[in-house]
Parts: sequence; C-alpha cells; structure tokens
Amino acid sequence: MQQLLQQYFGFNSLRPGQSDVIRHILNGQSAAAIFPTGSGKSLCYQLPAMQLPHLTLVISPLLALIKDQVEFLRSKGIPADSIHSGQDTDTTQAIMHQVKSGKLKILMISVERLKNERFRHFISEIPISLLVVDEAHCISEWGHNFRPDYLKLPEYRKWLKIPQVLLLTATATPQVIDDMSKKFDIPDEAVIVTGFYRPNLNLNIIPCSEKEKFHQLHSIINKSPEASTIVYVTLQKTAETIATKLQESGINAIAYHAGLDNELRAQIQQRFMQDTSTCIVATIAFGMGIDKANIRNVIHFDLPKSIENYSQEIGRAGRDGQPSECIILANTDHVSVLENFVYGDTPDKSSIEYVIHQIYSATNQWEVMLSSLSRDSNIRQLPLKTLLVYLEMDNIIESRFSYFATYRFKLIESTEHITNYFSGERRSFVEAVFQCTLKARLWYTIDFEALWQTFHADRKRVIAALEYFQGKGWIELENKQITDVYSVLDKQKPESELADRLYNLFILKEKNEIQRIHNMIDFFQSHQCLSYTLASYFADLNAPKECHHCSVCAGRIAQLNQQERPPINAQQLITWIHPYKQAGSNRLSDKAISHFLCGITTPLSIRLKATKMEGFGKLAHYPFAEVHKKVLELTENKQN
Repeated sequence: MQQLLQQYFGFNSLRPGQSDVIRHILNGQSAAAIFPTGSGKSLCYQLPAMQLPHLTLVISPLLALIKDQVEFLRSKGIPADSIHSGQDTDTTQAIMHQVKSGKLKILMISVERLKNERFRHFISEIPISLLVVDEAHCISEWGHNFRPDYLKLPEYRKWLKIPQVLLLTATATPQVIDDMSKKFDIPDEAVIVTGFYRPNLNLNIIPCSEKEKFHQLHSIINKSPEASTIVYVTLQKTAETIATKLQESGINAIAYHAGLDNELRAQIQQRFMQDTSTCIVATIAFGMGIDKANIRNVIHFDLPKSIENYSQEIGRAGRDGQPSECIILANTDHVSVLENFVYGDTPDKSSIEYVIHQIYSATNQWEVMLSSLSRDSNIRQLPLKTLLVYLEMDNIIESRFSYFATYRFKLIESTEHITNYFSGERRSFVEAVFQCTLKARLWYTIDFEALWQTFHADRKRVIAALEYFQGKGWIELENKQITDVYSVLDKQKPESELADRLYNLFILKEKNEIQRIHNMIDFFQSHQCLSYTLASYFADLNAPKECHHCSVCAGRIAQLNQQERPPINAQQLITWIHPYKQAGSNRLSDKAISHFLCGITTPLSIRLKATKMEGFGKLAHYPFAEVHKKVLELTENKQN
C-alpha cells in the first residue's frame, strides 16, 4: 500500500482515519468514512481499488464531481471512467466494453443510472469488488440533502451481490450515521469518524438587522480586500445585487448562481480559482468540488439552510491550515422563508391519492412523464420522485427504464448528403426516417408512430441512427420529455390506506426539516463554544470545550431578534384570497391557499399564474403554521 500510495499519489503517508478505513476495506469488510470536507475521503477507495480484484463502482450525486474525479484519477495513471447522460452511444459502448474486459478499475455513475434497465442488465454481469457511495448522507431521510433514489442502493447492492460497501460523507449527525450504517449492515467499529474540529477556523456570529447587513459586509471585506472570499446568499437576485454594490464600492466581486449559463459559470469559477476575482457572491450552487486552499473568508450574508449546509460551506475556508474567518450576518427575519421551502415539498393527501389512482388504472406497465404528473397531481418534482421511490420500496411499482419522448434535429448537412452515405436496406431505412419527420422552420421532429406504422422501423434503431448522424456532424440533435416506464406489481393495497401511510411519511419528514432549521438558530445563539458545539453535532467528542477563537469564547453571545410583525388582518386576507380561489374554481384546499399567501409555488399555482396576483407571497415572512391557522379560521367562520 505504501508503494502504491507513493507511486500513484506521491504521498509518503496517510492522514488520520484513512489508514483505518483502508484496512477495513482490504480485510474484506464494509466501512464508513465520516471525514470533514477536504480531508481526503476519496483516497479511501482510490487506493484500495488498485488492489481489489474486480471493479470498484462509485455512486456520486453530481456530474461535475464525477468529471473532476475521473480527470484526477486519469492524471494519476489510474484506469477510471464514467457513464453519464451527456455521452453519445459510441462513447458509452466503448466504456462498457472496457468495463467488461476488466481494463477499468473504477467506474463512476450517478444513482439515476441504476434506474435504467439496460444498464442494470449490463452491470449485473460484471464482477464488482466494492460499492462506494459518495455523499452517503443522501440515503438518510434524516439527512440534510436526502435523495430519494439513494434509498434503493441497499437493494441494488444485494441484487448485484457486491460484497463490500464504503460510505463517504462530511456531514452526518449521529442519527444519520446510525441510519446509514444500518441500511448497509456496517458494524460500529468500521464507522470511522475523524475530528471535525478545525483549529484554524474562527467562527463568528454577528447579529445585525437587514438594513445593517451590507455595511457590515463591506466593512469586513475592506479589512483585507485582496483576500479570497466567498459570500453566500439564498437567492440569485441577491447575489447579483450584492456583487454589483460591492463592485461600485471598489471591491473586485462577481456573482455566481445556477441562473447563469454553464460556460459563464465555468469562467467565473476559473477566475476565482486563479485569484483574478478575489470575492465571489454565490448561492449554494457554488462550492461542490471547489478545492482552493487559500480561501480566507466565508461570509454568510443570509442564513444557511441548516447546520449541515453551514458546516459544508465553512469547510471550504482555510484548507491550507492558515487562520480563516467564518462569519454569519444573522437575524431571524427570513426564517419563515427557509421554512416555506420545506412546507412546499409536502404534498396534499389528495395529490398522493391521485398518483396511486393513476398507477392502479394502468395495466401491467405504467408510462409517465414526471413533468406532466407533477402538474396534474400538484406535487413538486423532487417530492414526487420521493413518492415514486416509496411506492417502489412498497413493491407497488418497479422502475424498468426511461426514454426521451421527443427527438428533434437541425440539419448541418443536407438529407441527400446523409442518404447518399448509405446503400441497400440501410439507405431505405434512412430515407424512411427523413420521410417521417415534421419540419418546422429549422427543426425536424421524428414521428415514431408513423415510422412504425409505415416501415416497422424500431424506435431503438431510429435513435441509434440519429445519434450516429450527430456523431458524424451531419445533424444537431435534441431530446426532451423523459418518460419513465414502470412495471405495476401490486394493486391489492387499498388506495386510501396506502395514501394515508405515505402522507404520514411526508409529514414526519416535514417536522424533521423544520426542527433542523430551529436547531440551526439555537446553535447560532449558543452560550457554549461554537467550535465545540458544532463538532459535537457531528459526533466528534474530542474537540476542546473552549476553542478561544469563536465569538462565544470572545464573550459575544449572539441574541437574534426578529422584527415585530403586525397581526394578520382577516379582511385583507379575504381580498387577497378571492382572485386565487376564483382562478381555481373554488376547489383549492386550505393548504393550497396558505401556500399562495406564503409565496410557496406549486405546479397548480404556476398553472393558475398565481405569482402575478396581488396576494401571492404577501405573508412570506409569517410562519406557515400561523398563516394556515388563520386560513382555517376564515373557512370555519364562513361555514358557521
């Protein structure tokens, strides 16, 4: 191992915790590595992968992270690759051939790839030594970044007969660690938690009103304007506004958020990495995979979503071991806005019943477009995915494969040029493809039904041909509207009982997420050393009880006051609600009306163009429970 460590990675020794995890893996056991951000979790599978007899399969949540990891491994001479949706068929086939021949040691995929029946069939025939789950907290419904498809990983592991599992995460509470370990049968002694405490990070909570925030921010950055700084905000609009104001005051700042196109985001990130831009004002879209050693300041202009998010974000500071500032400009004015993100993800029971009814109405196979089902059921797409996974876990449905419903292309070469490239039966087939297209001004759309009816052209063959044309540079191909195909396994459970049980799961998850926000507020107002409290939250019991470099140790205990809110005016409420109820034909639930008043968008409110109505979001800064209670009172008074 020492020789491999030096040969491939150029290191003389392993960091604390790495050797323990690697020892468990090489002894044929499963393990979990709970290490802080930037402390070398990936090496725990990269090094053993070189000695294990078969493939190491890595599940990672972000394509950007997968690409970075593959590039890094290749640069070290380690045979690794990934299969992802951005590849053409030829590339995917070539990688699969390498996997089959045993030339690859590490294959990286997203968890969604395992939903594809064809990929599942392929990977089931490959001997796998180790399954690695990166960001493993995503598997726990008690974790801060739950991903529904992660729930199925223990089932996939059993089905693929993978003998060992390695879980990697930086942010797991004792409850999440316990949940993850149980799901994969990892014994306590193989769960390695290294010290979460970072002695070079100075944690400071600065209570201030919304009006004071920018002045405070400017003052902090101005003390060392050349220092590398990340300013975290909640909304894209805030990122743009704050970056502009900082630029106007002479600070080299730039905004970064998911609303910018990919190329511009990559340029901004590169400028920050090279110190061309010293200050980046960003939403949480920025940070995953960023490994910049000299970030001196991480400033939260807005409250983070949770203690877990906070710890991930400050974990990007001071990776070179030098003192770094982690500052929160804090008040509780926008806590209700954070809570509203949570409430918007809890579907109505009637919406869950609608989805179950759609499944029960299908024959043995159920084809569904997530976007259409989201609109028709009034469930946001992420909780809808969670619901479908719950139904899979209950053996009501089973995911088979997905396909794009619509394919369209733009010609780069003429149809004659493309057709003349082929002869015989292939030429006839290509001519048929072009005959069965609907032409708009620039784009051609394939009519698969006409192709089948007229020429018995198989859909799979048509798609393969289009991808071949694109690979040759003859056409520009676009596909959209993914359709998921499920087998319907069981229709025996009563619809209402099943809906009740699933609804209660969502309510339990909602309560947990709201509690997470309140835990965060309590942490910021803690009377105990912040570094110690944070380390304890993540199961590190070895941190010093007083760090002497946080605001509490300096005698500045934060007291976060909220602006006084006037009581909700019932008459005003009626005025705001009336147009929305009319648009919804008076069939809106009390919760739907409360969502509208709190500014929580749902597929239904988008369809009714609620955001353009006067009452939308008028009570966004009031707790949802308070608004919902008032709406229920109005309903009861009307009935009485």
